Amino acid sequence: MKYIVAIIQPDCLNAAMDELGKQGVDLVTVTEVMGHGRQKGEAQVYRGHKEAGRLLRKIKLEIAVNDDYVDKTISAITTATRTEQIGDGKIFVLPLEQCARIRTGEVGPVAIG
Repeated sequence: MKYIVAIIQPDCLNAAMDELGKQGVDLVTVTEVMGHGRQKGEAQVYRGHKEAGRLLRKIKLEIAVNDDYVDKTISAITTATRTEQIGDGKIFVLPLEQCARIRTGEVGPVAIG
């Protein structure tokens, strides 16, 4: 089991969700976040949006998947969000020790869905 965290551009969210759905990845948590990468957020106009301050708006996707869905998930996010511009985002893959479905008490890979 893996826990995938992706930081993407807000305008790519719908495309990412559509592409994930095509791969059978439907259990996604979405959070609006702020941050900056190497560019340090120093941009007056960033991707057509006027940004104030040093932090840029981003979207964080959090997805728990079984091992056979890792590559599909990464590919779906990359396909939907790549513009080849600075700030496209990052994907992190972390080991997931345990998962439990509260409603049924199932644990492990079956609890992910």
